[in-house]
Amino acid sequence: MPDKVLVTSAWPYINVIPHLGNLVGSVLSADVTARYYRLKGDEVIFVSGSDEHGTPIEVEALKQGITPKELTQRNHGKVSELFQRWGASYDNYTFTENSIHKEFVQKTLLEIQQNGYIFEQQTQMLYCEHDQRFLPDRFVEGKCPHCGMEKARGDQCDLCGKLLEPTALVEPYCIICKNKPIVKSTKHWYIDLSKLAKPLSEYIEANQQLPANVKSFSLNWIKEGLKPRAVTRDVEWGISAPFKGAEGKTIYVWIDAVLGYISAAIEQSQRMGQPEKWKEFWLNSQAKTLYFVGKDNIPFHTIILPALLLASGKGYNLPWSVSATEFLQFRGQKASKSQRVGIWIDEALEMFPVDYWRFFLISTRPESKDTNFTWSIFVDKINADLNDTFGNFIHRTLSFITSKFDGTIPSPTKLEADDQAVLDAIKEKVEQVAKEIEAGWLQSAANTLISISRVGNQYLNTKEPWNIMKTDREKAGTIFYVVAQVVKAATVVAAPFMPQTAEQLWQALQLPGNVCKWSEATIPIEAGHTISKPSPFFHKVETDEAKLDEQLSEIRIKLGTLSK
Repeated sequence: MPDKVLVTSAWPYINVIPHLGNLVGSVLSADVTARYYRLKGDEVIFVSGSDEHGTPIEVEALKQGITPKELTQRNHGKVSELFQRWGASYDNYTFTENSIHKEFVQKTLLEIQQNGYIFEQQTQMLYCEHDQRFLPDRFVEGKCPHCGMEKARGDQCDLCGKLLEPTALVEPYCIICKNKPIVKSTKHWYIDLSKLAKPLSEYIEANQQLPANVKSFSLNWIKEGLKPRAVTRDVEWGISAPFKGAEGKTIYVWIDAVLGYISAAIEQSQRMGQPEKWKEFWLNSQAKTLYFVGKDNIPFHTIILPALLLASGKGYNLPWSVSATEFLQFRGQKASKSQRVGIWIDEALEMFPVDYWRFFLISTRPESKDTNFTWSIFVDKINADLNDTFGNFIHRTLSFITSKFDGTIPSPTKLEADDQAVLDAIKEKVEQVAKEIEAGWLQSAANTLISISRVGNQYLNTKEPWNIMKTDREKAGTIFYVVAQVVKAATVVAAPFMPQTAEQLWQALQLPGNVCKWSEATIPIEAGHTISKPSPFFHKVETDEAKLDEQLSEIRIKLGTLSK
């Protein structure tokens, strides 16, 4: 029986277009994994959506002089279309303003309250007298009390990763008017995380799928002591709090968003006409739930979400794996549109084909440390790996077969030891890629893919069948029979990483349907099978960094993003 696999990517705030760093850690990593499990034959649901609530949305809407709803509706459409262009194969990419999600969040929080994990109390919050509003989350900045970073937000410090309360900030100020706020009393509802510390710790300790960086970060969090966390906010934009006496309050965005993984599955099941289908992924202990996030989102997926699931008492599956990337920087700096630092996902697609970017981002994925984007790194990866190694091997193999064997896979007269060794090596590499994807080491998996074509290239260079062809056509045919099998394996393995390229290759091989199952990657193409004449699958890219910067600037003018 196929496994049930729920794949998720962190819900992006929809206040802005994502940049490449946002994309690689969540959407792209999740998509590669979802595509692999589908090829493997498992039953997959891949879900996420636009995070339309929270203070980042309100702040951006205020800057633009429009309502949060106007901002989110416009940007959700743009980002959804961009994700499709990037090949993100979501089964359901939804949004947090939809009624199914809002009702599920309210219902779940009432259940958690009934189970004794949510309480209300008066608390002290920062209040801006000038703007006459409380200052939760992104409405206030100041120094982080833990590491001293300037411009730490009222919900989290980007440098040390600590979750914060606005009142903990040193020298706080309102981000709208820059005035110093006062402290004012207000009532809020809290989830008592301290009651859940023991089961959370046991879950994290026992979970062998959690990467070491995720596990250690999460356990350290718990050891420092879990405290009650507010689930309501004094903001207008968001899901109305369902608690008695909570009129005018909305749900904290991160409580709202992480529950969206369940509501998105419910919504997808209803669309399929199978309203109970989602339970096979959420209430079946054998199902896997895979989360792909940036490192700043670790606590929300290993502490907050599991706490909500446990407190609900519904028996929901806890995260099976949480794959968290480090940050992608741009020439040593954090992405900033106002400073023109970084590349945004709409800009990238105007410069190079999507599979160039998909391969580059996964093959340099920041898995163990922050990585740095430069044009020279990009150029080296595309030109050396995609064009000179992967593309060159496939193109010369298929070209030789079409020109010297009339486009027909030749019959092997006899597979000698070194011929069989190549086929065995390819089988091992296909298995290696599968293990690396399942372990979350996508960077290694992408580079193992390239090594498949490298094996084929080395074999051709050693055998020199173009010379053997002059005296022994049958022996040369055996060599090209072998490398044709390498091409097929590379095509299947490339499908999660470069889906458009893989489909073009599949069509060039004239194999039926779309790219086949993963298990068939090393099943030989039969001798006598006809292929079509190939076109080059990749081209070398410009090596002059100044010219690439100039090209990016021209694209920004074209898109109207240069000054935004």
